[in-house]
Amino acid sequence: MITFENLTKRYGSTSAVTDVSFTCEPGTVTGFLGPNGAGKSTTLRMLTGLTPPTSGSATVAGHRYRDLRNPGRVVGVMLDASAVHAGRTGRETLQVAGRLLRTPPGADEEMLERVGLRDAGSRRVGQYSLGMRQRLGIGVALLGDPAALVLDEPANGLDPEGIRWMRLLLRDFADRGGTVLLSSHLLHEVQATADRLVVIGGGRVVADGPLAELLAGSGMRVRALDDAGFAGALASAGLAVRHAADGGLVVDADAEQVGRVAATAGHVLLELRPADGGGLEQLFFELTAGSAETAGSATTAGSATTAGSAEIAAATRTGRSAA
Repeated sequence: MITFENLTKRYGSTSAVTDVSFTCEPGTVTGFLGPNGAGKSTTLRMLTGLTPPTSGSATVAGHRYRDLRNPGRVVGVMLDASAVHAGRTGRETLQVAGRLLRTPPGADEEMLERVGLRDAGSRRVGQYSLGMRQRLGIGVALLGDPAALVLDEPANGLDPEGIRWMRLLLRDFADRGGTVLLSSHLLHEVQATADRLVVIGGGRVVADGPLAELLAGSGMRVRALDDAGFAGALASAGLAVRHAADGGLVVDADAEQVGRVAATAGHVLLELRPADGGGLEQLFFELTAGSAETAGSATTAGSATTAGSAEIAAATRTGRSAA
């Protein structure tokens, strides 16, 4: 189990993460989403001991990462697939990790086979494609046979076959009782893999729950001649309202309540219908509307750069992220 309790990180007067609390249960894949600058990477670095929190806690199996005797035996971590020695071969990378994790002889060869790198094991990592480095990073995370996985952008650089392979691997890991925390910008892939969702915006959790429930849709979709003015009238009436990504409003109320507010405030409605749950992409933009750098930061294809590679590489050299 992975637990975040009131986790906060401030840099001077700037709050990167504020009061983040959620739990990743065994047997589940939790998708961790948010626009660039929302606090995802900072949250994961605090979980893995790379960045000290200002307050709150993040634990794996009830312990801080840095307090685990052999962390990689408890939680496998991949925060940056590039944070490996480019001069080592794939096989040597797994052998070094295996020594830290005290894995049995031959574990490196078995993992090369498992992640589809058997024929590339003797090549230097610097010659690997991004997708191959992702596979190697996932292999290092799995090498210690951990009960939990924490992966930041694991599908980055993978081709369609590789993405399908990763999806099946993570689902199998969770179905056997493992805990998976998956941060990604590939919204369609998260929707196909995760069964729980945590969305962070502006450093705060804005949604947390089963994916099916969050996507089910509730309340009413509304368009008015003056959406901004009507949003203010709805809020003044005590109704929760947010702007939809494709225009209009989503109101947590029934049609009668919305209609009465419109009639009382003198607003003309152009559309009033039940919210229909338009998929993860629509949900993402609705929940993170107004967060910094939302536009263009979440995609259904392509790649994103993971922050903190220098910190992660340093931790790898000291053995702190041997996972």
